[in-house]
Amino acid sequence: MSEPIKLTIADGVAEMRFNRPDQLNALDGAMAQAFQACVETVLAEPSVRVILMSGAGRSFMAGGDLAAFRAGEDKPAVARALIEPAHAGLKRLAASPVLTLAVGQGPIAGAGVSLLIGTDLAIVAEGATLNLAYARVGASPDCGGSWALPRLVGQRRALEIALLCDTVDAAEAQRIGLVNRVVPADALMTEARKLAARLAGGPPRALGHTKALLRAALDTPLEAQLDAEAERFRDCAKTDDFSEALEAFFTKRPAKFSGR
Repeated sequence: MSEPIKLTIADGVAEMRFNRPDQLNALDGAMAQAFQACVETVLAEPSVRVILMSGAGRSFMAGGDLAAFRAGEDKPAVARALIEPAHAGLKRLAASPVLTLAVGQGPIAGAGVSLLIGTDLAIVAEGATLNLAYARVGASPDCGGSWALPRLVGQRRALEIALLCDTVDAAEAQRIGLVNRVVPADALMTEARKLAARLAGGPPRALGHTKALLRAALDTPLEAQLDAEAERFRDCAKTDDFSEALEAFFTKRPAKFSGR
């Protein structure tokens, strides 16, 4: 059997590729466990600055593996086996300064949508479609979908997307803020890798602090957010990257960030 996720690490970018193309990368227990293991492997590698998530074949991920639920006599146990490792990996990513970028194509549904919209940035191919789909199978969202959705599109629209399960095409997904960019299908991975390389070439501590501040902002009072901003800016100011950026600015040259 092929590995459920293919992982490669090079030049500061870890590529995690969901690898069940014949099942449209439907998330099952084995893939969820592989996801958690890949996250731990990646976060233990100090050179990694960006995680790029993609899916093999014609879909990023078409949701959870409904066949596994159908076959399971103890369906809550099947849910635990899938959700617990997936959520453990997602919690680690959310707490990490490493940036995440999702690359989607084809029909993306359920857990696939949750994963896609939960990353720091998302690119999809022209022709991609998103459908939260949980209500269609008598379930509520998992994998962070209920957290990310209202933060991206607002509560009223989030409820419409989640309760009605209408399909959202790529252009509309970009228009309402579910994804950052829509690109031609044949250029999807090329453009995604360009963006990942650009992020990996940035100042990692500054970008990690920015990620943390923005992810906490909607749940943090202004006074506390100002204190957090001041603390994290001071931490950035101690770095070689900050000094390098200042020199580059005043000498009118591109900065070369070392991560120190």
